[in-house]
Amino acid sequence: MAISKFNYNSFNVTPVASKALAFNSDADGFTTASGSSMILIKTLTASSSGTLSFVNGSSDVVLDDTYPVYKFEFINMHPQTNDKGLQVNVSIDTGSNYNVAKTTTFFRAYHYEHGNEGGLAYQTGHDLAQGTGFQDFTEGGISNDNDCSLSGEFFLFSPSNTTFVKHFMGKFNLIKSAAGGVSINSFVAGYANTTSAVDAVQFKMNAGNIDAGKIKLYGISD
Repeated sequence: MAISKFNYNSFNVTPVASKALAFNSDADGFTTASGSSMILIKTLTASSSGTLSFVNGSSDVVLDDTYPVYKFEFINMHPQTNDKGLQVNVSIDTGSNYNVAKTTTFFRAYHYEHGNEGGLAYQTGHDLAQGTGFQDFTEGGISNDNDCSLSGEFFLFSPSNTTFVKHFMGKFNLIKSAAGGVSINSFVAGYANTTSAVDAVQFKMNAGNIDAGKIKLYGISD
């Protein structure tokens, strides 16, 4: 049986950003194809940080019409000050001001380690009605015990669209050491009431610094 040897120049393997290689029927045998639908853009790691900000065009951050959906993942966010909660706000002037009007909803479920108490309820004290301040991600604060933290996810839809307002939604779980320990699962959703492009997102605790934790920004393609 004859063995065919291919010349390396026979293959077109020119890389394309955010693309993978796939076989096709061409003579060179390869073409570019869409890779993963979720692309990691930027990871920020907190270390006694007052704020963590993702600003389009700054420090390799992409937050424009490149992707229709952006996802933020929160991994073990730990407050420096006990019983403080994580918050978010957005900007339409590349981070000069985080004060866009927002209307939101907020509800949470909780369950204690002792198993004797749990519940599900809407929380009127944590929603906004055209408020320009930061939106809470938690009903209560995160304990700063060594084993306590918050993890979750937050989606921002079509931030650069100049026709529609900007929808967002998030889901989070935190551990609070009260009464022996409690899991609090919170859900927030709403819209930034602006048709201007949102080009920056900032996260912070409602008081004190973010002691530790990571936030990962992903772009999700069509």
